[in-house]
Parts: sequence; C-alpha cells; structure tokens
Amino acid sequence: MEEIVLKPIGIVKNNVKEARLGGFAKEVSEIIIDEKFAESLKGIEDYSHIIVVYWMDRIKDYVITHRPQGNPEVPIVGIFACRCPQRPNPIAISTVKLLRHERNKIVVEGLDTLDGTPVIDIKPYWPQYDKVKNEKVPKWVGKLKF
Repeated sequence: MEEIVLKPIGIVKNNVKEARLGGFAKEVSEIIIDEKFAESLKGIEDYSHIIVVYWMDRIKDYVITHRPQGNPEVPIVGIFACRCPQRPNPIAISTVKLLRHERNKIVVEGLDTLDGTPVIDIKPYWPQYDKVKNEKVPKWVGKLKF
C-alpha cells in the first residue's frame, strides 16, 4: 500500500498532561489552529458539537488484541473492536461540545486527549451522518470508565 502523509492543522491545549482512563466529559480544551487555516473555521460557531480528528502522537507501538482499560471484567478483543489507543495508525476521533470560537481558536468540552496533541481535522456534527439509530454495542462496554 502507498504511504499516507498527514500534516497537523493545529494543536490541543488543556490541563491533561498524562494519560488517564475516563473523566473527560467536563474537560475543557482549546484547539489552536494554524493561522493559515483560521478562515476555515468561519461558521463553526453555528454548531453545538464538532468532531475532532487527532493523532495520538505518544503511542509508540500497536497491538493486535487488547483488554480495554486492562479491565479484567471485559474480554480481550481485536484492536479494531475497541477504542483503545494502541492502533497501527493512532488516529482518534471525539465528538465534543463546542463552547466558543475566537479567530483561530475553538474551545471545546469533552475532548479525551492530552495537552499538545496534534489535530488533523475538524468536522461539524451532522445528525444525518453521525447519529445512528438502533445501535448495538457489546455489554462489556458498560464496564469501562468514561
């Protein structure tokens, strides 16, 4: 396969300095976008939620199978059957509440990432594409910390 090259469009600023399990629901983060993309945020304030795509740059290796959060109450599953960070390409997404937009900065609530994490894309939340009905997830997901 051909190599893919990604370039960050911005960086996350928050108070989360080291990895932790859960507790991000009320975490407030700033996403500082490169000045050359500032105009790309025009109209973003009209949305209540956005989807942040970011690169988990501190993940150095991947696994094929994993026990989510190391929780002995959940099964070992394939890395593509969980939201664990040790992925072949450490790309992550989070749907977060947009609090405000100021020039090349957006402030969000609920972003589950570390200070300094590179952001590779931002998308508005559109229920037509992003909301699902009759979703199904394994029962063990309810045993994880969020």
